[in-house]
Order: sequence, then C-alpha cells, then structure tokens
Amino acid sequence: MSLPTLLCLHGWTMDGSLFADLARRLEGRAQVLAPDLPGHGGCDPQYAATLEGCSAFIKAQLEEIQGPVVLLGWSMGAAATWRYLQDHGQARVAGLITVDMSPRITCTPDWPLGLKGQSEARIAAATARFAADWHASAPVLAKGMFAEGRNLRDVPCASELIAKIRAQDPQKMVQMWRSLIEMDARPLIPSLTLPWSLFAGVRSRVYPLAVADWLKSQAPQATPEVFEASGHSPLLEEPEAFAQSVAAFLARIG
Repeated sequence: MSLPTLLCLHGWTMDGSLFADLARRLEGRAQVLAPDLPGHGGCDPQYAATLEGCSAFIKAQLEEIQGPVVLLGWSMGAAATWRYLQDHGQARVAGLITVDMSPRITCTPDWPLGLKGQSEARIAAATARFAADWHASAPVLAKGMFAEGRNLRDVPCASELIAKIRAQDPQKMVQMWRSLIEMDARPLIPSLTLPWSLFAGVRSRVYPLAVADWLKSQAPQATPEVFEASGHSPLLEEPEAFAQSVAAFLARIG
C-alpha cells in the first residue's frame, strides 16, 4: 500500500526546510514534500512572489505527483492553498490542514479576525519598515512566530530563524507581504467541501483563536484543533503533538 503524499507549504520569510523534523516524525506514514515557495529560498524565479505565483507553483507541483495529495499550509502556506483552490479547484486535493491563518489578514470595522492589534495604518507602517530595514525587522518577525510570553532568547532555534529571514530577498518579501495584505479568501471558504483540519496555537501573537471558529462556521466539515502551549508555530513549539495530529488526520481520511 502506497503512503499518502503530504505537500507542506511554509510561512512567509521561511522555507521548506522547517518541515524536516515533521518528515522525520512521519517516516513510514507519509511521503512528505516541502518545497520552497515563490520568492523564498531556492524556488524557481519564474514564479512571482505573490499568492498568484504560489497558486501556479502548487499546480505545477501537483502535476508531478501521482494520486491525491494532502495540502498542509502554515500561515502564508495556508493562504497559498486557498489561492490554489480558488484558481484550480479541489479535484487533486484529498484533504487540507491549515495552521494559524486568517482568510483576511487586514482588520476592518466588520472584520476583527485579521492580524492581532494591527489596523490598516499600522500594517502600512510595518510594510514601510520592512522595505527600509529588512535586517532589523528579522528579530521582530521571529519573535512573532512563538507563543505570547515567550522570550526569543529561550527559543533554541531563534538564531537560525533570524538568519533564515535575513537571507531572504527583501524586495520579494515585501512583494509577497503586499499580496497577503490584499488577500480576501472569505468568499472561497464556504465552497470548500474537502476534509479539513484547522490547527491553531492558543497563545498566538498573530491571529485570534476565533479565526478557527469562523472558518468552521463557513465550512462545517472543518475540524478545529488547538495547541495549548503554542503560538503561531505549533510545528516548532509542539513538534511531537503536531506530528501526531497530522498523522491522525492522514489516517482518518484514509
């Protein structure tokens, strides 16, 4: 019996190598693929650093894989899966796992479930800071990946993550960031009928936990699962629990 294929899609400023630990934990239970997404790491530059570019990239990846695939999208990776599903439909996807992501990251008076505490003006100011001094932005971005109350100096991989952020092309990072700001995947969500697990960190600094409740209200087949000790990155903060939850989802959808 062949192993299920799990295509893992990383977050903004990161790369596919962050899923190496998950691949090790799932050895014998899944074929884990974790490419670098457009604008990041070693991704083919033919793909633009936008969600549209991510959609085209995912399509090309799926064309090279035999059989159905489960998509696991963390943060920006989740936004990329939504854009792919919007553009190309659900036929090639056996299941979906999204990790701590809102379908619209910009808050408005009628949408409070975007980035925590970030008005449109504050997002614009952050974008200007990213463009002006990417090097200085890296520690701030790395800290946001972890649970509220956790100091970055207590994170063993902090220096590695900061270096990873700084190694990215600042222009491409800002381009992708602008694409994320412009995203509104809310109209897509009710059309999704595939098996779906909604992973979220209880202590996320990035998105409110209520995002998962909203997503489930629009896609009743989706199942929220929370990680009590995690922030935005349960794959790094609770790696064994995260791997077990992924394995359980793969087993459930068969």
